[in-house]
Amino acid sequence: MQPAYVKNILKCILILLTGNVGVVQSVRADDAAELAKKLQNPIASLTSVPLKLDWDTDIGPANADRSTYVVQPVIPINLNDSWNIISRTITPIYIDAQSPFEGGSNAYGMGDILQSFFFSPKMPTASGWIWGAGPALSLPTGDDGLTSNKFSAGPTAVALKQVNGWTYGMLWNHLWPISGDADARQVNTDFFLPFLLFINKGYTTFCINTESSCNWKTEDWTVPVNLTVAQLLTIGKRPVSLLVRYRKYAGSPPGEQD
Repeated sequence: MQPAYVKNILKCILILLTGNVGVVQSVRADDAAELAKKLQNPIASLTSVPLKLDWDTDIGPANADRSTYVVQPVIPINLNDSWNIISRTITPIYIDAQSPFEGGSNAYGMGDILQSFFFSPKMPTASGWIWGAGPALSLPTGDDGLTSNKFSAGPTAVALKQVNGWTYGMLWNHLWPISGDADARQVNTDFFLPFLLFINKGYTTFCINTESSCNWKTEDWTVPVNLTVAQLLTIGKRPVSLLVRYRKYAGSPPGEQD
C-alpha cells in the first residue's frame, strides 16, 4: 500500500497533466516545425513543464527496481532586448526505490532539487550556435536516504546548433559542496550531457544522448546511454510532446545500476 504522501504526489502530477498548467503556453503562434525545434533546445524562450517517469532495474546485488517521477519546469525570463535568463529546475520524486542490497530499506519521497540559471543571448552567434551559462545549485531537499545532505553549487553551460532538422550540442555542470553534513558523502561532481537529435517532417524526434557524471572524490563514473523517440501532437488546442526512451548503463559504480 502506498503512503498517503505518495498518493498526494500522484494527484499533483495528474493536475499538471490535465489542469491549467500548459505544457507549452508561450509559443502558440509558432508553426509545428518551429515548436518542435524549440522543444529540443534546453534554453529556448519557451515555457514548458516536462514530466517523466523513469524505471531503472537490475540495481545492485539485489537486482532492485527504482521508479522515479521527474518534474522539470523550464521558465524563460526576459532580462533585456538582448538576453534571457532560463530557469531549469529538476525535481526527482521517488515513488519506489528498492534497496540495492538484500535486507536494506526501501526509500520513498523527494530527492535533491537541481536548480540551474542560464544567461543566454536571444540571437544565435554568426555561425549559428546557441549558448547559455550561469550557476547551478543542488539543494538538499531530499528525504532520508535520498539526499546528499549538502548544499552544492558550481557553474553550468550549454551550447547547441540546429540545422536541417538536426540538433547537436552538450550541457555541462560542476558541483562543489558549500555547506552541509561534514560526514556525508563528499561531492565534487561533473555532469556531461552530449546530445544528437533529428526531427523528421512528421515532427517525430529521434535522439541519442548520455547523461554521464563523475564524482572525482571517489573516481566513480555513471554513464547511461539513452535512445529516445518523441512525437509532437495536439490534444484539444494544446501542443504536447510525448516520448519514450530506453536506457542502458555503459558504466556505473559497483552496486549501482546495470
